[in-house]
Amino acid sequence: MIASNIFRWIGTFFTEVLFLPFQWIRTQIATQELGWWISNAVNWGFLLVLLILFGYWMKQSKKFLDEGTEDKA
Repeated sequence: MIASNIFRWIGTFFTEVLFLPFQWIRTQIATQELGWWISNAVNWGFLLVLLILFGYWMKQSKKFLDEGTEDKA
């Protein structure tokens, strides 16, 4: 019974608290002239973070490859 309540609380927290900004963007801002760009700003942000992390990962991979310490097992 307790586990059921915990999962219900988590679901409520996500749908009623964390998704509130996205619902505001969808209902208020997406209907304006630049709505598509503003609505997808979160996706652009995720893409930017992904590209930065990928660049860091490749830089570290090259560093270990040049030092000869990369595990090739």
